[in-house]
Amino acid sequence: MDEQLIDLLRANGRASYAELARQVGLSSPAVHERVGKLEAAGVITGYRAVVDPGSVGLDVTALVSVIESDAVDDTGVEAAMLEVPGIEDCWRVAGSEGYVLKVRVSDIPALEATIDALNRIRGVARTRTTVVLSTKWEGRHG
Repeated sequence: MDEQLIDLLRANGRASYAELARQVGLSSPAVHERVGKLEAAGVITGYRAVVDPGSVGLDVTALVSVIESDAVDDTGVEAAMLEVPGIEDCWRVAGSEGYVLKVRVSDIPALEATIDALNRIRGVARTRTTVVLSTKWEGRHG
């Protein structure tokens, strides 16, 4: 039942408890209670609006791999990356890179500034950037 509610909320985070209740065959108060428990347990961590990046002036998306220096303090690198504007997502990865970042910025000069900022972080040896030409899908559910 919880998995069904999670799937429904991932598809439409604005669904009402009554609407969810109809779809899963429970009462609205029962759905409210289950969703509250999922939130309290940290399974559901939040709700957000999904915005078309181009409509808010974020026309350039890039994936930036960060290669760390030897004997680097990960927490310092992570804290510094958190301060760099334009980074939407950060994944710690296995392989020759330490992190892969999703960067969204207004234009190529802004991307260059973001890359420069990343390369100035103590512990970052270098970066490798892939510019996204088009997005076929993102945030796929189901």
